[in-house]
Amino acid sequence: MAICLCVSGSLMAQVKPLEKDSFMEKSLNLTEEWDKTFPKSEKVDHAKVTFHNRYGITLAADLYVPRDVEGKFPAIAVSGPFGAVKEQASGLYAQTLAERGFLVLAFDPSYTGESGGEPRYVASPDINTEDFCAAVDYLATHDEVDENRIGILGICGFGGFALNAAAIDTRIKATVASTMYEDAPQFVTDYHAYYKTPRGYHKRSLNSNGGWNKTSSLPFINMPILAYSNEIRSAVLLIHGEKAHSRYFSEDAFKTLQGPNKELLIIPGATHVDLYDNPEAIPFDKLEQFYK
Repeated sequence: MAICLCVSGSLMAQVKPLEKDSFMEKSLNLTEEWDKTFPKSEKVDHAKVTFHNRYGITLAADLYVPRDVEGKFPAIAVSGPFGAVKEQASGLYAQTLAERGFLVLAFDPSYTGESGGEPRYVASPDINTEDFCAAVDYLATHDEVDENRIGILGICGFGGFALNAAAIDTRIKATVASTMYEDAPQFVTDYHAYYKTPRGYHKRSLNSNGGWNKTSSLPFINMPILAYSNEIRSAVLLIHGEKAHSRYFSEDAFKTLQGPNKELLIIPGATHVDLYDNPEAIPFDKLEQFYK
């Protein structure tokens, strides 16, 4: 029976072959103007790019490349915070790291920002983990990237997805998870101060506007995002604010990591949101040292 079905499927494919990339979204509406929540650096070149994940969703990203530097670059893929867009914290991290010599890709996750996917504003642990792997696909095939020196950086909830990706994708040589997050509505004032004010507001950020699709929490019941973190064998750096309500998340994640090549860095006096955009709190010197 199985053989007959396979043969039948093969004959049907020969009769009506699928067009190349027919399951892919064809185009996205990308904003070419600089609409970030941080000023543009004159030390890096910036471009909008797109790539696909294995679910056929087209992802939108900002690519930051150091100017006046020759040779292949070490590269980093950045995403987060949970419910933010690449024009906010992840873009700030990406541009700053590009100033320090890395080629950096800041991307909008599936279903959010300028990236594709329907219905909108859905979070999915399996698809958002794959988003990181798809970003590594893009970087590993980029002419200016050293494919043996690729790292990822997840901010807030995307720190968890970054650890998920590191557990399954051996191309990832180094992972940073910054201010990992679980729902804590009693601290909504800190989020309001970032997402709802000119400091961090962006029209495409669902945290700045309508919020997540109500079905988003369902898949997390079946896929705890730290389930396989003990399988990571590459370098991991966890960064958290001393006063962050979510500090326990990184501390718990650190306990699951195996081997000596791991570090938990607590930033004195910093809250969760300080690590979104506060240059006095974000340890860029440490990030540069770690990735290099």
